[in-house]
Amino acid sequence: MSERRLTGFDRILIQADRALRTLSPGAPSHGRPSPARAEPEADMTDAERRHAAALMRVNHSGEVCAQALYQGQALTARLPKVRGEMERAADEEIDHLAWCDQRLRELDSRPSLLNPLWYGLSFGLGAAAGKVSDRVSLGFVAATEEQVCKHLESHLQRLPAQDAKSRAVVDQMRIDEEEHGAAALQAGGARFPAPLKGAMKLVAKVMTTISYRL
Repeated sequence: MSERRLTGFDRILIQADRALRTLSPGAPSHGRPSPARAEPEADMTDAERRHAAALMRVNHSGEVCAQALYQGQALTARLPKVRGEMERAADEEIDHLAWCDQRLRELDSRPSLLNPLWYGLSFGLGAAAGKVSDRVSLGFVAATEEQVCKHLESHLQRLPAQDAKSRAVVDQMRIDEEEHGAAALQAGGARFPAPLKGAMKLVAKVMTTISYRL
């Protein structure tokens, strides 16, 4: 029996299901165990724990955006190969989402209250990029991952030195994001000009600043 082809409505239902799973605390399930599993819980002051939790909340919001971005691009990608690449990348990012969610719970904290907003905006950007062309869509992934890596590197500097659990998660995320960005360029992604990257950086700064507090 041949496999049933997905209709446009089928894809919309799949996207809705993924959105609910992404935005529901505790819902994401990871394929790889958390890098933090082998690290001891650090002895931190209340202020240090709040700071670490706020940074991990920012990282969690970033992964919510990544899920939405990839799903939006997969919905409008022209070539099946590119659509498949976007869906595979989204699956890999689920690990990051689950790791951040778990770490937030360990720090007695919660995800950003504005995650539904971040998801909607990112999904729209991803879908728009996919509508333009697959080359632009892949280039958007590469430019986004470049910004994400810079944020993660800064978080490694800002996290409490003794918080080995959070640092292990962030470091593995950084490695994975670098690979995703490189893969997008190798697949034919456009290299975005510096002014456009600067605008993306400004938007990311707004999101990270708000998510740190809310």
